[in-house]
Amino acid sequence: MTATKQNKLVWLLMWVVALALNTPSVYAQNETAKSKSADANVAVDDALGSEVNNAPSNPGNSGQPKISEIDAIFDEITQLSKDKRQKLRIIALAPHIVESLFEVGAGQQVIATTAHADYPEAAKDILKIGNYARLQIEKIVQLQPDVVIAWKTGNPGDDLARLKQYKIKVIYSNPTTLSQVGDELLMLGQLTGREDVAEPAASQYREQLDMLKARYAKKAPMRTFYELWSRPLRTVANNAWPQQQLALCGAKNPFANASDDYPSVGLEQVLVTLPQVIIQPTQHASDTPDALNWAQWQHIPAAKNGFIFHPNADKVHRMTSRMLDEVALMCEQIDKARQFYQTDTPLPH
Repeated sequence: MTATKQNKLVWLLMWVVALALNTPSVYAQNETAKSKSADANVAVDDALGSEVNNAPSNPGNSGQPKISEIDAIFDEITQLSKDKRQKLRIIALAPHIVESLFEVGAGQQVIATTAHADYPEAAKDILKIGNYARLQIEKIVQLQPDVVIAWKTGNPGDDLARLKQYKIKVIYSNPTTLSQVGDELLMLGQLTGREDVAEPAASQYREQLDMLKARYAKKAPMRTFYELWSRPLRTVANNAWPQQQLALCGAKNPFANASDDYPSVGLEQVLVTLPQVIIQPTQHASDTPDALNWAQWQHIPAAKNGFIFHPNADKVHRMTSRMLDEVALMCEQIDKARQFYQTDTPLPH
């Protein structure tokens, strides 16, 4: 496989994770074939949102505005009165952006969004003007938004460049770490004149994150395999969004130092690591026919002892505060396995 094709595959998978986060399934399930491909893309929308920044950029991203231009637009808007900011007409180009806007109380200001923006329930009624692969530029121009909030590494760069040509103001959502979800809430609150809601929401999120860090910081590591995608088998590493979650829970990922954030691995490579825990995110935390049946390999501790967990992909893969509750549950499950194994001695290197 050429480097170019491999980079495109990585980008697509990142959307799979992010969209798994940004959609009830891994994307949408209109047709069986399209659904499977979309599922992979869904998990990438937010789960890969953080990794997307460290992965090959979206084709055409060279057309994105410079940082100074973005800052100028943000400063211009935030200098408006609170009343005017609370009436801004916003187009949000990713499910996680829509969800966070609702959290700060600005959901009613969103006049359009992209496919798979489905949370909260009211988000399903928002006009859709494109998806991760393509935006309906003419429709966006017709809507005359006051500002477009784009996902820096998840929207087509050439489309965003066209919006700039039409003098449409674009700013970016770009959380790359778990802690930056709180920063995102503050940014959106300031943008929409809803600081009074955003500030306590961000504070609560940060407090919960700090509690989880403190609780599991000194816990014995657990050999954990994260099944991001089953066909082909793909996991997480480095700065990938799910890898940050594993680290938070005190899980030791055998593939954490792989060359890619979302490396493809062989089944034999996984089995030889003898994982004590397997994380297999699924839609609505239920089983999926595409997932591997790890129970057939009873020689690995995770299968033998029943420590195969299924966190809700819709939650863990989105860069929103709602993610943290599901991660907290995943940490608890890993900790139950830890207690079972009585891992009071270091794992062999």
